[in-house]
Amino acid sequence: MQLLTEPVDSEGIILWLEWVQRVLPGKLWILWDGAPIHRSKRLREYLADGASQRIHLERFPAYAPELNPAEGVWQHLKHVELRNCCCGDLNTLKTEITGAIHRMREDHELIKAFYSQVHY
Repeated sequence: MQLLTEPVDSEGIILWLEWVQRVLPGKLWILWDGAPIHRSKRLREYLADGASQRIHLERFPAYAPELNPAEGVWQHLKHVELRNCCCGDLNTLKTEITGAIHRMREDHELIKAFYSQVHY
């Protein structure tokens, strides 16, 4: 997981896709929402220029949080891990979130639960 303090544009998404291709071998199937940066002309050009040989992008329906396991991650972060957390600055918040993510990564049953709660 990456914590970013600035908005991401299409170029940022392409940089991320290039990074994912470097660290993960084989074909990639990426599920994401319909945000404008995920549908941009620049991203379509990037895929048409050859990236689509390794990357298949699949979009979630317009509003379907029940299909997205990441929603469970965010709910757990907000309502369990960071419940009653009050930070005085951005660096403290980043430290708290990073710690929460590390705790969640260690709980394999929790991660499985995020997927098992998805309703098709």
